[in-house]
Parts: sequence; C-alpha cells; structure tokens
Amino acid sequence: MIRVLVVDDQPLVRKGNALVLDTADDIEVVGEAADGLEAITLSADLTPDVVLMDVRMPGMDGIQATKTITSRQPLTRVVVFTTFDLDEYAFGALEAGASAFLLKSTTPELLTRAVRTVAGGESVVEPRITTKLISHYTLSTMHEADPHVHALLSSLTPREHDVFLAIAQGLSNPEISERHHLSPATVKTYVNRVFAKLTVRDRVQAVILAYTHGIIPVRE
Repeated sequence: MIRVLVVDDQPLVRKGNALVLDTADDIEVVGEAADGLEAITLSADLTPDVVLMDVRMPGMDGIQATKTITSRQPLTRVVVFTTFDLDEYAFGALEAGASAFLLKSTTPELLTRAVRTVAGGESVVEPRITTKLISHYTLSTMHEADPHVHALLSSLTPREHDVFLAIAQGLSNPEISERHHLSPATVKTYVNRVFAKLTVRDRVQAVILAYTHGIIPVRE
C-alpha cells in the first residue's frame, strides 16, 4: 500500500485530491495538511511514501517544504501539483528534491499513475517542463568541462552506459528491458547502479547530466 500525504491550502481541492487517490486499491491517504509547515510536521510523524504538494500556500510555500522534507526524509518522494504553469516553480521544485511536477489540469488517472511511479523510485515531469528544464541547464553549463563528472561517467560499465543512454533518451524501464533484452528486475538493478555511480537522485537529474555534458546532443 502506498501511503500519501496530501498538502493544499484550499480545503475543497485537498479533499478532492484525497478522494481521487483513496479510490485506488493500492493507495491510502494517511493525512492532509493546509500549508508547508504542517506538511513538514505531518510528514515527520506519518512518514508517508509520497507527499502530494501544492506550491502557493500561506506561510511556508511548497517549494521550501519540499526541500525540507526531502532533506530530512530521503525515502519520502514529493509530487508537486500546481495550477501555475511557471518555469520558476518547476525548476525550484525539482531542485528542491521533488520527484514529479504536474499541473492540476492533469486527469485523475494520470495523477494516480504519477503517485505510483514516484513511489516506485522513478520521476514524472510534464513534457513541456522537461524540455524547458533541459534548455535551462544546458544553456548555462553545456560548455563547461567537469573532470569529476567525466570520472563518474567513466566508472560505468558498458551495460550501465547503455542503460544510462536509454534513460537520457526518455525510455521507461519496460522499454529499456525490451531494447536490451533484459528482465525487468535486471533493468531496475542497472538503473539503481547508474543513479548511485553518477550520484543523481532520479531520471530527471540523469537526463540533465546527459544533456549538460554532451552525452545527448541538444536539439535546436
């Protein structure tokens, strides 16, 4: 069972999100919070698997709350769920440690799927945000050589490098499994090894690393 904490300052929105998630057989909403500070407190008390986090709230906002929760509870994943389609929120949320950034215009089915995905250790970001995120980082860092990153990349075995390239190209674990004729369990093991060796938290960071260091060319 995936345990979820729902955070939103609007009671109707908060209750609605909780209701959507509670209808899933494998998801249980264990608590609700109305602001960032309450989210931090309840997250520490309840240790949820996933926090569904609004951004703009009175007092402490969702970005700061996300940063605090992910730093104190590395096993808790955060899905930032907001009405505001602004790049600064997406960049801030992902830099704060969020595993997903979704707009509230998404469907209940996609929200439920996103919670399951991040609970399984993967990331979910709106395609438009992913593209802008890559551009945001590559414009400022793509020409900078980093010996440390080169050493990390060199530590990958040939198979791990293949898996890293597949991740950078946006392939899911099942797609990697099919491409390289590996079992799902083996793919998961390789993905975890790649993340550990490259010291990245998730797929989003892996993609950024690939683009900023020229592993994947930036499309004009």
